[in-house]
Amino acid sequence: MRIGELAQRGGTTTRALRYYESLGLITARRTANGQREYDEDDLRLVAEIRSLADIGFALEDTRPFVECLRDGHTSGDACPASVAVYRRKLAELDECIARLATARDRVRTQLEQAEQRRRPCAR
Repeated sequence: MRIGELAQRGGTTTRALRYYESLGLITARRTANGQREYDEDDLRLVAEIRSLADIGFALEDTRPFVECLRDGHTSGDACPASVAVYRRKLAELDECIARLATARDRVRTQLEQAEQRRRPCAR
């Protein structure tokens, strides 16, 4: 399939596919006239990349998943390197959630103090 069809079927753009190719995440074969050509395996790689990117993974974080698929595994997360990326990403998310919870508590405290200052004094 050509790049336009891969983009359409993969839910992305031709520009993104060229970028993935520049990063080495996908590899196009070239026809005699120089056009990029892809197959179903490439579609599977693009689907894996998009799926991970959609949940917040950086493109470089998708590399172990892509390599795992290229190595013939049925799932991109069947390899230890992919599991390590999951663990790292989960730790990052947990840290972010903790920071947000702390910020929320501080804002709540500030709001409560502001509301108490606005109450009229009883005489």
